[in-house]
Parts: sequence; structure tokens; C-alpha cells
Amino acid sequence: MRDPIEYLGPRLKEIRTQSGTSLREVARQLNVSPSFLSQIENGKSQPSVATLYAIAKLLGVSVDVLFEAQGSDAPPSTGLKVEVVRDTFEHPADAWDSSRARISAVNPNNRSVIVMESGVQWERLAATAEANVNFMEISYAPGAETNNSGEMIFHDGFEYGYALEGELELTIGDLILPLAAGHSVGFDSSIPHRFRNVGSAPFKGIWFVHGCVKH
Repeated sequence: MRDPIEYLGPRLKEIRTQSGTSLREVARQLNVSPSFLSQIENGKSQPSVATLYAIAKLLGVSVDVLFEAQGSDAPPSTGLKVEVVRDTFEHPADAWDSSRARISAVNPNNRSVIVMESGVQWERLAATAEANVNFMEISYAPGAETNNSGEMIFHDGFEYGYALEGELELTIGDLILPLAAGHSVGFDSSIPHRFRNVGSAPFKGIWFVHGCVKH
């Protein structure tokens, strides 16, 4: 099966053309240059997560539609998979699009996936109307850590995790905790923290991040 990312540029151009919106107008509304948008449509560049969702919203389609092959008979994509740098968002809930519903059902074939350069992967498990919440499956390849710089991160809210397989080393403040299969953890995310897979096997777990909005 072809990688759905191959369809992004041509599909984006097809949908934009069908909508009757010029490339220059889309670029203006997205606050990007026409040449940058042209490079995306020609497959020479890939948009950031934020730009991708902005394009879909502007064209009035779901993000998954942008990853379908051209034509009505084209096979659907197997989900959204985008590579990002951890520093591009301050809170885990900021990694995803803003579309929410009172009921959200997700299967393995249509999950939105965030792949970070540090070897970490997030798969979104639900998107309800509750703001600042992130429910996901996380994966850490052997040697992978929260970010390539090795720096501790912190943000508003609380995190809860359950390990499915493998082992993850959690550094939370001055505390170092091993999280093995069947074990769980919960902590205040405002405490500086970092996760790292120090083992030789991949780690996979279920993670729930609940953000607290300050007023």
C-alpha cells in the first residue's frame, strides 16, 4: 500500500481547485507565502501540524480527506501521520486539531498519529468536547526520549499512564521511576519531567493528560 503522505500535495490541489479558491487566496488566509503552498501541492514540502489542520478547516474538509488519493474511486488513507518536533507545542493537547464531538469513536485504521523526531509516537484515542484533554497511546522506541535535547519539560495539568509493554524510565523532579508492563503512574505535570526508554525493547502505554487552564 502506498504511503498516504504521497497523496497530500495532489489531493490538496484537487480539493482547492474544486472549491474554486485560488492558491494565492488560500496562502493569504493561512498567512503563508504562495510559493510555500505551491511547494506543498507539488510534494516538495510538508506542512506543519498546525498548517495542515488550518488548510483542512479552510477548505471545509476533514484532515483524513487530504490524505486520500485523487478521484472518487481512490482508496481511503489509513489515518493521519505527521512528523513533528516536541518543541512545536507547549501542551500535549495542543498537538491535535480543534475538531471535537460529544461522542468520539476511533479505530486503529483512522487514528491521528504524531511521530516526533526523538523516536516517540502518539496515537490519539478519542477527541471529545472537553478542552485541554489528551487521551492517547504512546510508543517509545529503544533509546527514545521526550526530546532530543534531553531537557525536562513541564506544563499545566496532570498525567496518568498505564504501561502495556516494555519499560519506560520516568524522571519527575528529583525522582526516577521505572514504569514496566502492568504498572501505572499519575503526577502533576507542572513538575519538570522527562521520559526515556533505556531498554532494548519498544515501550507502549496508554496515557491520559488533563490540562488545567489558568485564569
